[in-house]
Amino acid sequence: MKAILLAGGKGTRLRPLTIHTPKPIVPIFNRPFLHYQIDLLKQVPEIDEVILSLNYQPRRIEEIFGDGSDTGIKIRYVVEPAPLGTGGAIKYAGDKLTESVVVFNGDVLTQIDLAAVIRLHRERKALATIVLTPVDNPAAYGLVETDRDGNIQQFLEKPTPDQITTNLINAGIYVLEPDTFDRIPSDVPWSIERSYFPSLVERKEIFVAYTYEGYWIDIGTPEKYTQVHRDIMDGRYATAPFLNLPAPRISVAEDARIEEGATVEGPCFIDEGVLVKAGARVGPYSVIGRQTLVEEDATVDAAILWPNCRVNREASVRNAILGRNCFVGRNVTVDGGAVLGDKTTLTDYTKA
Repeated sequence: MKAILLAGGKGTRLRPLTIHTPKPIVPIFNRPFLHYQIDLLKQVPEIDEVILSLNYQPRRIEEIFGDGSDTGIKIRYVVEPAPLGTGGAIKYAGDKLTESVVVFNGDVLTQIDLAAVIRLHRERKALATIVLTPVDNPAAYGLVETDRDGNIQQFLEKPTPDQITTNLINAGIYVLEPDTFDRIPSDVPWSIERSYFPSLVERKEIFVAYTYEGYWIDIGTPEKYTQVHRDIMDGRYATAPFLNLPAPRISVAEDARIEEGATVEGPCFIDEGVLVKAGARVGPYSVIGRQTLVEEDATVDAAILWPNCRVNREASVRNAILGRNCFVGRNVTVDGGAVLGDKTTLTDYTKA
């Protein structure tokens, strides 16, 4: 059985972080995001190959994952000649497949039981199975209506308040039968959500829902990207390095150096080669990437710093995200949800 990961998006909502780093490999702590999805797929033994459907900066992704030997599952790459949309990408990547295929959107983090989804798909002899998940604010999403037996009835895009009859949304996880891919035109942009799925409903084909109420998040905005880190630190999503880590849940690499007189408050993550100097403070929900320097009397609080940053004396970085190789000068203040791209330099006494 194969899995297709739709990892070709440009990650525009995460810019400037994704200008040099494709969204599928933005770091969650010290691991590229795709590792977490591949870990989930590996829990289903019959999935023997992951097909990465790519378009934006594909070489950056292939350099990290190679043929998959380091991850424990075979990885194959399919690079779209131009963006083909979700449906077009699935057709391009899976056109020669003959068995059921698992499809994942490239920005979804979840702990769903994939084997249970596949089992439902087979028990119902479905042509397509879609995972749905409930949300608190259904008006902000496209909704999916089902009948009492879990058959898909219709999709509601941007519903008005009087149209909202469900709080279930498309979770971006599917099991599909490749013999339906012939209805997707080749080499043109095509949407699985707006065209392929409605075709199943119109033809009254077996198209069923698996409702999942566990952890699910789309990491594609700075707010959600930050939330993922906090959820892991709080134990809402169970994974290393915070798996079974006792309170106050402080994860510090063996070769990181915390000088005497520095303050570190959990939960937080401090990666390899980090130096936190005397008088500095690392506050709760901070993530400090490898080889970063936090100078004397500086503060990093509820912020995410990618590798090789420098926060100078008496500077303060709060509730912000810094890309790689950022330089924060002396007495600089970075706050209020700021997102700095790679190699940003803020000179002394700047307010950002």
